[in-house]
Amino acid sequence: MPVAEKQDFGSDPIVVRKSDHYQEEYIGGFVDKWDQLIGWEDRARGEGDFFIRLLREHGAERVLDVATGTGFHSIRLLEEGFDVTSADGSAEMLGKAFENGRGRGHIIRTVQADWRWLNRDIQEPFDAVVCLGNSFTHLFDERDRRKALAEFYAVLKHDGILILDQRNYDAILDQGFSSKHIYYYCGENVSAEPDHVDEGLARFRYRFPDKSEYYLNMYPLRRDYVRRLMSEVGFQNVTTYGDFKETYREEDPDFFVHVAEKSYVSTFREDV
Repeated sequence: MPVAEKQDFGSDPIVVRKSDHYQEEYIGGFVDKWDQLIGWEDRARGEGDFFIRLLREHGAERVLDVATGTGFHSIRLLEEGFDVTSADGSAEMLGKAFENGRGRGHIIRTVQADWRWLNRDIQEPFDAVVCLGNSFTHLFDERDRRKALAEFYAVLKHDGILILDQRNYDAILDQGFSSKHIYYYCGENVSAEPDHVDEGLARFRYRFPDKSEYYLNMYPLRRDYVRRLMSEVGFQNVTTYGDFKETYREEDPDFFVHVAEKSYVSTFREDV
């Protein structure tokens, strides 16, 4: 199948609101520039050891990175000694991740998988699932979101955890867009800003130093909605951090990080 050279959103881009469209958005030229947007070294400094520490505190060893992208977190976790499987729905992204891993002396174990049928392609248990890079917002249908979360839940061991992040869409919807540009999209002379926002669509424009522009259509998930879905799927305890801090004002963070625990919490108390 030939690789698309241009993103196709049709004649009216803001009506494109479906979960599968991301396949047409992550075209070769955009994927090739994705690492410029991330800014690996600055992003590593921005998040520090947050995810590594969190995984170790929960005793995680085997980690499934379900939104591998170009491999930033998979490679960081491999270098810290975790046993990592790297999954993504985009073959373009996985190809770039494999290339990035090889360039750093690692052979990444990759699986192309749709979250909604994750257990069809991945049939082994993990201590942790990480879904990072605002990736969960590619799902536009609530049924798809519930199905994906249920698949994450099923692939986890009984005491496993899910770590999932998202943009602070509450602030974008209620107060307008702003960004500290220090935690996630840290590349120099690049920008990631909304082109259109409403309650059902956050269309972001990505600009690069060579004047090229690309777009992603995403669903603006509100923080408490995501927390509720996690609980309804079966996760027992959900903790939410704002820009890697446990205490924050809701409007301040650029990103939220949800940590959902699968382990059963008993509410039964035997009176003595």
